Amino acid sequence: MYSMSFVPRFSETDAFGHINNTVLNVWFEAARGPLFEIFYDKNESLQTMNLILARTEVDFVAQIFYGHEVEVQTHIESIGNSSFVVAHEAYQKGELVAKGKAVQVHFDHDTQRSKPLTEELKERLLQL
Repeated sequence: MYSMSFVPRFSETDAFGHINNTVLNVWFEAARGPLFEIFYDKNESLQTMNLILARTEVDFVAQIFYGHEVEVQTHIESIGNSSFVVAHEAYQKGELVAKGKAVQVHFDHDTQRSKPLTEELKERLLQL
């Protein structure tokens, strides 16, 4: 598991004064950054990243407010043949405020099909 903190911006609030529901997907995507590095060679074009997003879900547990940092904890929940599930939990002032999942697929852009994860990739994912 690893953690990343976000400072809510005023522009991310909605008419009710709490963080807009669309913001969580942005934070969760940013929190997946370390795993993107496993699938992306920085010496090549970003288009060579052989990973796509197949699904996301977010459960809103409590309201999130401007003015207090949000910590997102991320871990790999499960690894399949060609895909894996990334789980997120967001905390504000020590309270669980949201949780979510993202299904990522190891993908071959030439064939437009998923491809099996190598043992090396699985090991690197498990290190997260």
